[in-house]
Amino acid sequence: MADQVSGRLPEERAARGRAARADAPRSAHAEYQPSAKRPDPVDTIEAQSAARLPELVPIRYGRMLESPFRFYRGAAAIMAGDLADTPRSGITAQLCGDAHLLNFRLLASPERHLVFDINDFDETLPGPWEWDVKRLAASLAIAGRENGYTDAERALVVRTTVRSYRERMRHFAGLGNLAVWYTQADADTLRALADRKLGARGRERTRRAMAKARSRDSLQAFEKLTRVADGRRRITPDPPLIVPLQDLLPGVERDALEEQLRELIERYSHSLQSDRRHLLRQYRVVDMARKVVGVGSVGTRCWIILLLGRDDEDPLLLQAKEADRSVLAPYAGTSGYDNQGQRVVAGQRLMQAAGDIFLGWERVTGIDGRQRDFYVRQLRDWKGIAEPQLMVPKDMRAFGELCGATLARAHARSGDRIAIAAYLGGGDVFDHALTEFAERYADQNERDHQTLTDAVRTGRVPAQNA
Repeated sequence: MADQVSGRLPEERAARGRAARADAPRSAHAEYQPSAKRPDPVDTIEAQSAARLPELVPIRYGRMLESPFRFYRGAAAIMAGDLADTPRSGITAQLCGDAHLLNFRLLASPERHLVFDINDFDETLPGPWEWDVKRLAASLAIAGRENGYTDAERALVVRTTVRSYRERMRHFAGLGNLAVWYTQADADTLRALADRKLGARGRERTRRAMAKARSRDSLQAFEKLTRVADGRRRITPDPPLIVPLQDLLPGVERDALEEQLRELIERYSHSLQSDRRHLLRQYRVVDMARKVVGVGSVGTRCWIILLLGRDDEDPLLLQAKEADRSVLAPYAGTSGYDNQGQRVVAGQRLMQAAGDIFLGWERVTGIDGRQRDFYVRQLRDWKGIAEPQLMVPKDMRAFGELCGATLARAHARSGDRIAIAAYLGGGDVFDHALTEFAERYADQNERDHQTLTDAVRTGRVPAQNA
C-alpha cells in the first residue's frame, strides 16, 4: 500500500523523510550494477510472451528491435528486476510502473479541457517512488542518445527533469490536501511553459500538437478506423494490426466470442459511476476487432468495440485491454485488488488529475475456458503523443520538466509528499545522482537490446515488422 499519513503531524512526516537518508543516501541513487544473478533479458521477455497470443509475439520483438529506445519501451519487466536491487528510501507511493517519456501526453478532461498527464497504467502498483523517477530519467537519456545529443546535453535534460520533480514535490509538501488533488497542467500552463522555455519553432510545434490532440477524438477515430460495408458501419481491416472479429474466427467460435464481448461491455458498466453507466447504455454495439497496441503490450488481448448512439454518425469507440499482473509485483508485493483490471483502473484514478469517463473493468471467461481480467476505456479522446525524435535539447529539457512536475503531482496524491520532499531536500544531490544512474542504465539497455538482436539473428526468437 502507498504510505498512510493520517494523524501524523507535518514535522513528524518531514523528520521521517530526512531520517531515510541514513539508510539510502541520496547520492547512492547514482548506483547501478547488474546483479550477478540477473536473468537473461530475452528469457524475461519470453516469460511474458508465454501468456500472450503467439501469432502476435513476433510483432512485439520486431518493434523492440527497431532501436534501443523502442526496446526500452517494451522492457518494463526487465527494468523492474533491476530497480529492485537499487537503494530504496522506504517511502512509497502509487507508481505508474512504466513512466517512460512517451507515457506522458495530452489528454481530455471530462470537462473537455486539454490537460497533460500520465497515460499508461498497465503496470501500476504501490511501490518505491524512486522507481518511477528512475524509469523516466533513463528514458530521457536513451532518447537523447538516439537524437545524437552530447553527454552534456543529455545530462542537462535529465537533471532538469529530476530537479522539476524535486521542486514540485517540495511545493506540494506545503499545500493542503485538496489543493494538491485539484492541481493539473492545463492548456494555459502548457502555453506558458512553451513561451518561457522554447524558441519560436518549439512554441509553434507545441501549438500544433495541442491543435492535433483536440482533433484526435471519437469522430476522427470513427472516420479513420471504420467504413460502410453492405450498408452497415464496420471496423476497417488492417491485418495483422486490426482484424475484425468476423475475419478472425470461424462461425461458431466467432459467435461465442462476440457474445462474450457484448457481455463484457454490459457487465463492465457496473464499474462506472451511475450517470456514466446511464450514458453508456444509450449506445449499441455494432462491431468488434482485435487490435495490436504499443510495444510492450503487443500480444496481449486487446479489442476495439464500435458503438453507435443517436444515429450512425454518433460513435463511441471503446478499447478493452487484457490486464495481467504488474511487472512490479514480484518486487513490490501483490496488488490489493484481486481483479487486475481493477488494479489498473484504481491506480489510474488515483494518479491522474482528470480521467476518462468510460474507464472501468471486468473479468470474463474466454472461449478457451480461461478467466481473464480487462480494463475498458475510450480508444481515443484528445490524445496527443510527444515526438522526441523531433526535439532539440532545449525542447526535451522543457518536456522533461513538464514530465517531472506531472509525476511529482501524481505521487503527491497517493504517497507522503512531505516525507518525500524532506528526503529530497533543497539541494541538487538527488538530481546529479539520477543523472549518473540514467547514463549507466542507458548502457545496460543498449546491451540488452543487442542481446535481443543476437537472439533474433540466431533464430532463438522470431521477429516480424508490422
